Parts: sequence; structure tokens; C-alpha cells
Amino acid sequence: MSMFQTIKEQAYEANMQIPAQKLAIYTWGNVSAFDPDAGVFAIKPSGVAYPELTVDSMVVVDLDGKVVEGELNPSSDTNTHLVLYKEWAVKGGAKIGGIVHTHSTYAVGWAQAQRPIPLFGTTHADHIQSVVPCTPYITKDALTRNYELETGNLIVKHFADEGLHPAETTMVLVAGHGPFTWGATPDKAVYNAAVLEEVAKMATITLQVNPAATQLPPYIIDKHYQRKHGPNAYYGQKK
Repeated sequence: MSMFQTIKEQAYEANMQIPAQKLAIYTWGNVSAFDPDAGVFAIKPSGVAYPELTVDSMVVVDLDGKVVEGELNPSSDTNTHLVLYKEWAVKGGAKIGGIVHTHSTYAVGWAQAQRPIPLFGTTHADHIQSVVPCTPYITKDALTRNYELETGNLIVKHFADEGLHPAETTMVLVAGHGPFTWGATPDKAVYNAAVLEEVAKMATITLQVNPAATQLPPYIIDKHYQRKHGPNAYYGQKK
């Protein structure tokens, strides 16, 4: 059995949730599972359709971008995942155990419009207290150097410029491209991807119904976020 069996299984199971949650079609999208102690992550192989995936087809990559286990090429987005793990989980200490990239329709629509998603309602506020940020377009120079790696750098820089923390804002839109989400586990990262798609859909409908809609008042935002995530959270069942 592989010494990376756990993260390969986590990556496989989370990747299978992408089509199950209708977050991508064909080979679009990918999930990775991170082992911070070993400094490696398992990720979907590039261009392989979801029905053809197996646990053994997951590719294990280290934080230098070297494949340490697997016969297939890793996802073309591997270097974006690598940057986020290295900068936020390793250097920044954020508890990130999984990253997801999808091409879900409504989230991509907002990314293509190069617009952050306003915080219109409590569904959004239950998960993050900010707009869903949208990066600028990647520059031509950065794209030429290393597109996927520089996409990761673009996300990290945008969060720093906007004063956002990845532990609190667990999703982003890359302008013209699409969404990335993350979480403490790969499953949680997929959950956040599904939440982002629903929030994007709700925001689109909100603006269709009322183009002049305004954001939710701060006191309601704070109440909904804190009741789930604050020190005195009371949503759900106590363990």
C-alpha cells in the first residue's frame, strides 16, 4: 500500500464530488488533498474523465512541483495549488487540507465579468463575511513566465492587497478564469465550492430582480457568521 494512501483516497473521493455536485463537466475541475507533515499533496491527473478516475490514478506532488508518486501527469492547475499550500498553509499557518478549482457556471460568469460577488444575503454571510473577491486579470508577462504558478501568486497577492485572510475568506474568483476554494479538508473545500456556486447564482438572480440591490447590513452579516463560526456559535449540534 502507498505511504500516501490516505491523501490519495481523500483526493479521489473529493474529486468524485465535482460531477456529483454539478460543479464541472467532462474533465473540467480538480481537487487536491494536502499532507502538511509530508509536504506533499495528491491531485487529479490531467485530462482524465471523472468516471475513469481511481484512487491509484491520483498523482502525489511535493511543494517543489516534483511528482513523487503516480504514473500520470498531474492536473495542469497543480502549480496554483502548490503556491496556495506553500504560501498559506506552510508559511502562513492556515489550516488548509484541500483545494478545489471548478468551472461552475455562475461562479465563472462572475469571474468572466471580473466582478466580486456582493454579500446580498444570509446564505453568503453564513460562510464568509466579505464579498467573494475577484482578482485582476493576470498580466501578459506573468502568463508568459508560468501561467499556473503565477495564477497562484496572483491570488495570494490579491488577498494581501485586500487585507483578506484565507482562513476566513475561503473562496476567490480569478478574473476571466473561474473559482478556487479551499478548506481544512478536501471535503470541506468541495463544500465551499458548492456554496460559492449557489451564492453566485443567488447574487445573479438578486440583480435580475433588483439591479439596485444593496448589500446586507453589517449587523446581520456579523450575526449570521458568528452564530456558525464565532466563539459562542450555536448552529448545529454540540459534539
